[in-house]
Amino acid sequence: MPNPDLMRAMILDRPGEPLKLKHIPIPVPGPEQVLIKVHACGVCRTDLHILDGELVNAKLPLIPGHEIVGTVVGSGKNADQFAIGQRVGVPWLGYTDGRCSYCLKDKENLCDNARFTGYTLDGGYAEYAVADGRYCFLLPPSYGDVQAAPLMCAGLIGYRSYRLATIEPDVTRLGIYGFGAAAHIICQVAVYLGKEIYAFTRPGDSSAQESALRLKAAWAGGSDQMPPQPLDAAIIFAPVGSLIPAALRATAKGGIIVCGGIHMSDIPSFPYEILWAERVLRSVANLTRRDGKEFLEIAPRVPVKTDVHTYRLEDANLALEDLRQGRVTGAAVLVMVP
Repeated sequence: MPNPDLMRAMILDRPGEPLKLKHIPIPVPGPEQVLIKVHACGVCRTDLHILDGELVNAKLPLIPGHEIVGTVVGSGKNADQFAIGQRVGVPWLGYTDGRCSYCLKDKENLCDNARFTGYTLDGGYAEYAVADGRYCFLLPPSYGDVQAAPLMCAGLIGYRSYRLATIEPDVTRLGIYGFGAAAHIICQVAVYLGKEIYAFTRPGDSSAQESALRLKAAWAGGSDQMPPQPLDAAIIFAPVGSLIPAALRATAKGGIIVCGGIHMSDIPSFPYEILWAERVLRSVANLTRRDGKEFLEIAPRVPVKTDVHTYRLEDANLALEDLRQGRVTGAAVLVMVP
């Protein structure tokens, strides 16, 4: 007989090692937390950076996963945001102190004491998870559990990247470098909002280029190519530093380059002339609850459709390796089947 007080979870003991399937106690929610029965959890490239030790200071042992979809089944004494039985999503940003200078300036994504789901807090590669109720979102009912999971990171971080890339009202031609889960989602949002999308993939990746064209991109090609017209702005989702000079060369005067990943390989030196003419290079750090609210309101209107490939919880290592090797078009999602 299964023990009702235990749950299955995939655990990272040390960076560089595969995750291990273990049976551990179901967590008890703290005063501000909700207990969630996890239905699905997306697999993100950030998870690879944590597993590989490229993001240091992870909580160990750790349950990864920050694209959680599940049902609230319990709550702490001060967590009154959700009723039992409501379906919620849990994103990367899992806690802020609300008191530091950044929080007081409405920049909670830069909080000095922020904590992050699946990195410094246990995440959703498990049958149950606890999360701060203030940092969870009600999910649009039009999305199934598996389809909603990529919205929690690929969608949210992608939307923040998009918002910063298109902050100038005259941005029309938008380049997207790296056509994975985030790009699939944001391409749909951008087209809906009237932008022309120029998709850059790994050189020779005709499958990803065809996928971009199916999503109504105006053009698709390799990252070693120049677009047919100069870009007004570009988002770099691929964690490849050499794409920054490529994007700068492809961008018109006054253009904005947004780096949408939490980790990137070293940026090679480049001539000042490709940055000159008031081009802007900036990064995106985390997300805010405002981003989440705005994105989850617009996603059903588009409507954003997520391209997902499902894996069982115990196959998390396979999902991660498929993501590493570029074998996943769209998003990989773990499902919690017995």
